[in-house]
Amino acid sequence: MLISRRQALLSGAALPLAASAPSLVQAQAATTATLPTHRDFTLGDFRVTTLLSGSRRVENPQGIFGMNVDADTFAAVSAENFIPTDAAQFFFTPTVLNTGSEIILFDTGNDAAGITTALAGAGYSPDQITHVVITHMHGDHIGGLTDEAGAETFANAAYVTGQVEFDHWAAAGNEGFDAKVRPLAEKMSFLGDGDAVRGGVTAMAAFGHTPGHMGYMLESGGSQLLLMADTANHYVWSVAYPDWEVRFDMDKAAAAATRRRIMGMAAADRIPLIGYHMPFPGLGFIDTRADDRFHFVPHSYQLI
Repeated sequence: MLISRRQALLSGAALPLAASAPSLVQAQAATTATLPTHRDFTLGDFRVTTLLSGSRRVENPQGIFGMNVDADTFAAVSAENFIPTDAAQFFFTPTVLNTGSEIILFDTGNDAAGITTALAGAGYSPDQITHVVITHMHGDHIGGLTDEAGAETFANAAYVTGQVEFDHWAAAGNEGFDAKVRPLAEKMSFLGDGDAVRGGVTAMAAFGHTPGHMGYMLESGGSQLLLMADTANHYVWSVAYPDWEVRFDMDKAAAAATRRRIMGMAAADRIPLIGYHMPFPGLGFIDTRADDRFHFVPHSYQLI
């Protein structure tokens, strides 16, 4: 039988791969079991670090995303983007901003153990945090404020959050808020749209996901980076389809309008953004292409 040069090359190329297959499987298994805890980026004079405080698999994602579209549409969009319809991987990604004089933590993850472990991996201890900024009061953002015994995780920090958000939950009788946030109220300061946490850190109203949900614009050295928090909670089902309803959005119409506004701004101004639930490390860009949809473009090496 005659073998073409192309067949010979393909056969030869397959041999090293086949020989190394067991080690590749082992490497993949190890990667799945041991996720990274942090990733550093540079923004002007700032050091920005995203922290993976936790990750989990969630079944039946259409019970959360795309609740107002039919199953066939959800399946077709998922297939186009190479993602399954039976489960999704959730990431919980607080961010640390080191300005040189302050170390500011945005959100605290689900629990104290997760956030302190991620901080340690990035070279920080809880007592170094000077400010804790809470974007909104859902449990996966406030859970790390205290440990299981109720002790403060960040004892040396000042706390900052949106006035509208705090006032809503303070009147709501919410168990998580009452356990995690209310005891720290005397140490909190409150802000609104356009107010500054400090120079180069500006609050941006992104209401809808919760009544007072906030994003934060970071600016240094002429560069900008937006912490969009939970404005969009999935890189396809929320970013590319901002009108798809999300179960956890308290005002679904307002949340959709906010997604369109934020994605449009990020695309037009080419501003990188960090999403709390985007695939880790959470940083990327928003692009609009021929289909006139928003697309999440993961960061590679632009902000090293």
